[in-house]
Amino acid sequence: MPAPSPAFPLPTAPVGGLLRACHPLPAAAVTLFAAVLAAAAGRGTAGTALTAAAVAAGQLSVGWCNDRVDLTRDRAAGRRDKPLATGGVPAAAGTAAALTALALCVPLSLAPGPAAGAAHLAGVAAAWAYNLRLKATAASWLPYAVAFGLLPAFVTLGLPGAPWPPPWLTGAAALLGAGAHFANVLPDIADDLAAGVRGLPQRLGARRAATVAALLVLGSAALLVLGPPGHVTPYGWPLLTLTGALLLGTSRAPGRIPFLGVLAVAGADVLLLLARSAGHAAAW
Repeated sequence: MPAPSPAFPLPTAPVGGLLRACHPLPAAAVTLFAAVLAAAAGRGTAGTALTAAAVAAGQLSVGWCNDRVDLTRDRAAGRRDKPLATGGVPAAAGTAAALTALALCVPLSLAPGPAAGAAHLAGVAAAWAYNLRLKATAASWLPYAVAFGLLPAFVTLGLPGAPWPPPWLTGAAALLGAGAHFANVLPDIADDLAAGVRGLPQRLGARRAATVAALLVLGSAALLVLGPPGHVTPYGWPLLTLTGALLLGTSRAPGRIPFLGVLAVAGADVLLLLARSAGHAAAW
């Protein structure tokens, strides 16, 4: 059987440029986080692969949409790291790539069931709303909290009986998403303000935004340590202490170091989640 053609045929564009334009590091991190959640929840090999595929498609659509919407601002700011802004990827190719990934995301998300699909598609819709409008408002943090907070629901609602995830897991994911937003915009606050983008981190300023990012991500780690039923595991407190030290050491650093610190904490959270779920299957 021949492979289905893309819903939106892509104009010719370098594959490497499209990959750089999709925000590959955060896209890969979120996809990995979702896959780990699915494996820990017992979705099995096929279910975990399907979860990862749906989340990857959603993340690709969001990343390409972001760079396409920001094209004019990125050109004005002289962003040489943005393939669309430099002309390395045609604007039409960015649009087609975003819409194609979004079209693929819909059936992949709905495959585990309508409730799971609705949860994931609501998260993707929140991310698109950020790109199209909320990025420049005081509610810029909200789409991140909603999208990340719904990831556990996408995983668990695909299980037999369609259970909702425990509140501590939803809260931890939402705090991690909001913290990632604050950390991600830190290097670009001056350019954003010059371009008229006034999300909540830009309104707070770099110093206070860095502090908020660290507190949100630390809160996420604390929920993963303290939220599940039963006693705190022996590795819980050391990991929480290391998380705090890492955030303290990176939150005021220049460039993208704070965001990379958040990703490192997210990785530690994933390891903690795996360890907790191995011993507390009932927590799901």
